[in-house]
Amino acid sequence: MTLRLFPRSLATRTALVLLLGLAVVQIAGLTIHAFDRMDIQRLAQVRDLAVRLMLIYRNVSLAPPQQREDVLRELNRAHDLVAMLSPTPPTGELPETPPNLQRLLRVNLNLVPLSAPLRPREFSMLGDPAWGTMLVGMQMPDGQWLNFHAEVEPPTPWHSPTFLTAFLLMTATAAVLTIWAVRRLTAPVRTLARAADTLGRDVNAPPLPEDGPTEVATAAAAFNTMAARIRRFVQDRTEMLTAIGHDLRTPITRLKLRAEFVEDDELRRKMLSDLEELEAMVSATLAFGRDATATEPVSPIDLAELLQTVLDEAGDARPEAADSLSYDGPPHLTIRARPFALKRALANLIANAISYGGSATVRLVPPLAGTVGVAIEDSGPGIPPQELERVFEPFHRVEGSRNRETGGVGLGLPIARNILRAHGGDVTLSNRPGGGARAMVTLPS
Repeated sequence: MTLRLFPRSLATRTALVLLLGLAVVQIAGLTIHAFDRMDIQRLAQVRDLAVRLMLIYRNVSLAPPQQREDVLRELNRAHDLVAMLSPTPPTGELPETPPNLQRLLRVNLNLVPLSAPLRPREFSMLGDPAWGTMLVGMQMPDGQWLNFHAEVEPPTPWHSPTFLTAFLLMTATAAVLTIWAVRRLTAPVRTLARAADTLGRDVNAPPLPEDGPTEVATAAAAFNTMAARIRRFVQDRTEMLTAIGHDLRTPITRLKLRAEFVEDDELRRKMLSDLEELEAMVSATLAFGRDATATEPVSPIDLAELLQTVLDEAGDARPEAADSLSYDGPPHLTIRARPFALKRALANLIANAISYGGSATVRLVPPLAGTVGVAIEDSGPGIPPQELERVFEPFHRVEGSRNRETGGVGLGLPIARNILRAHGGDVTLSNRPGGGARAMVTLPS
């Protein structure tokens, strides 16, 4: 479950880690900001409360004792601060104000100028701004207490109405920039993966551009060097195979001429048959070499018309099998491919179906997920399961119904697969449930 939930792509993992880191930093920063804001609010509240308390205390203490109640009635206009005279300090269920807050309040009480004889003799403080209520008592010089009941708004960490909008906008912007940066940084990795996949299908694929950051340029240069070595290796082996096949033609011709002088008719016939088979193998080897080194340009072609043309030509070449050839699919479908190479690959597969299966039904599947499918089916005996992949090996042939008497030297399927893979596609073989074999061709749309 953990492996399924955790993203697989490097870009998604990197973006997820960065976004989680951003979230942690944001939460930590907002927490620090909230605590600082609450401290500043508490300091401002205490300063404002101290000034208001001392202003009321000064007016009451300067008034004659018999007029103090009238002064209080005039001053008790605010709903959040009520003052009253009492012989005792304030009492209530509130706990005593924390010492640090008491010191802060006493320091701010000195902001209002008052002569020393009139200053409070004692203080009593209960409550805290965080609880919303404070009770403060000040003993006047004559021993009477002036008690205050203050309603204080508790400090809030988020006071601005636009804070949430600004925070969400900032977070979304940072997330978009993070995702964009990660995609830009991981783009060379995707490009390298696509180039490796293309090289696996077409050894002559164009090289990667060697630009960008130093690490990317170095990786691209190393990849291009590797691709060049692979191309040189394949070219050397192909040229060697072609040269051997070309050089074998002369001794084969000489052997055929000498075989004509053999007096034993049966022996002469067998020798000529073997030499003709050997010559056919050499010709197929030369054709294989030519196809491997061909550089035909890619152009738009109508795949549906190409398939029908190949079927028509196969019917002309083998009139006895013309009635067993059929096409099923859309009348037109355009793709980009190398026309002559693709025609040869399809012709090889259709000829293979006719030779070994006695018929060929071609079905063209419309594009799906960027891929075009072509199914070539026959009604023959099929292929042993263990041979379905081995038949694509050069010169490998299945014994039994698919023997040398049916023609071919075992290069038709390898040539077809090489051509199709060079186009970015592939071909696979399977046995049909009702009998016969199916060659499934895939090509990029």
